[in-house]
Amino acid sequence: MATTTQLRRAVASSYLGSVIEYYDFLLYGTAAALVFNKVFFSSLDPLVGTIASFGTFATGYLARPLGGVLFGHYGDRLGRKKMLILSMTVMGVASFLIGVLPTYAQAGWLAPALLVLLRVLQGVAVGGEWGGAVLMSAEHATTRRGLWASFTNAGAPSGMVLSNLVLTATTVVVGNDALVQWGWRVPFLLSVVLLGVGLFVRLKVDETPVFRSARTRPPAPLVDVLRHHPRSLLLAIGVGLAAFVVQSTLTTYLLSYGVQQGIERQSIVTALTVSSALAVAGILGWSALSDRVGRRPVVLAGAVLMAAYAFVLFPLVDNGFILVALVLGQSVLHPMMYGPLAALYSELFSTGSRYTGASLGYQIAGLGAGLAPLLFAQVQKSTGGVAAIPFVIAAFCLLTVVCTVVLHETSRTSLTGDGDAERGTGQLATPPGAHGADA
Repeated sequence: MATTTQLRRAVASSYLGSVIEYYDFLLYGTAAALVFNKVFFSSLDPLVGTIASFGTFATGYLARPLGGVLFGHYGDRLGRKKMLILSMTVMGVASFLIGVLPTYAQAGWLAPALLVLLRVLQGVAVGGEWGGAVLMSAEHATTRRGLWASFTNAGAPSGMVLSNLVLTATTVVVGNDALVQWGWRVPFLLSVVLLGVGLFVRLKVDETPVFRSARTRPPAPLVDVLRHHPRSLLLAIGVGLAAFVVQSTLTTYLLSYGVQQGIERQSIVTALTVSSALAVAGILGWSALSDRVGRRPVVLAGAVLMAAYAFVLFPLVDNGFILVALVLGQSVLHPMMYGPLAALYSELFSTGSRYTGASLGYQIAGLGAGLAPLLFAQVQKSTGGVAAIPFVIAAFCLLTVVCTVVLHETSRTSLTGDGDAERGTGQLATPPGAHGADA
């Protein structure tokens, strides 16, 4: 009973923590697409201002691998729980401070400079959060690891729903003009309330039994990953990269593009909120299926279908079907690529360096989410359209297909012990003929 109770607490804590982290992190993406180009880059041409706004958005993703290494190191040495409390605190404080920043009109260049600094802190925090949150669920689970670990990934669209609901409510109350002037601050200031709730829940979760029973803890987990798991790390990056490119295309770039096409801003935010809410079910459903048929078949199917869908996405938006475009993309196809990654990444590394390895692989792949809107905005500016963008998305999906084919099936790998990630031994042994990624 104690084990079941702790699993439930761990899953709830991971999900809620992820919701809060991504509320803060993705709120910035929505604000970058709709508001920040006017608030912090008002002296620039509108399209150039949008590119600059997406540039600051990208800095958060660039900082995420650093957070993965820093929090991963101490999470592998001192424990998952301590680092998760710290990551949540850093994120909440940074988001609150964004809400009190001066604008460009008030402070000149200092305003965007401080914005970039706080965005970096956000990136470091979320870079440390994901790996620990996934391991809190995965290392407490004895069965259905794909499902339980995916609650952390489900926190991302849930955080998007929450941030959009708060942003929508703020817009309704204060109006569009006031939103640009000062209303955008309200969702960021509310972060301090969410921080209090999240810390209350997280403090009730015990350290994972897998970490407590680990036989060895490498003094330098990053060195251990690079020395003993280099192939796993590279394949993890390749498997996840397309999922992140698609994620930010759907949740960030498409917002800006839709506004340019004359679609009402609130209609886009509403469509994104609906598709994000449905994406939670998609992530949990496809991840549960990966427990039955394996991680690879689900991810492969998602990558192939998304490559084809990329060529339909923009015509749908051009014709005003923004809700259909987002629901099919974000709620159905993207979760196939994204949901199983939580368990898959944790299954590629041994206990002593799992936090570092899973975090680093995930966050380096996550650079695709930060750089894609910036890249696509540049492509649109230089070519005068979006015709080339589906080919870029399809190329990333092809990379995922190749890396997933090369990768061994991980769904039956044990997380107990120090070497089980490579050998596939232990409680949930790898079937005969399957080998670790670095074997």
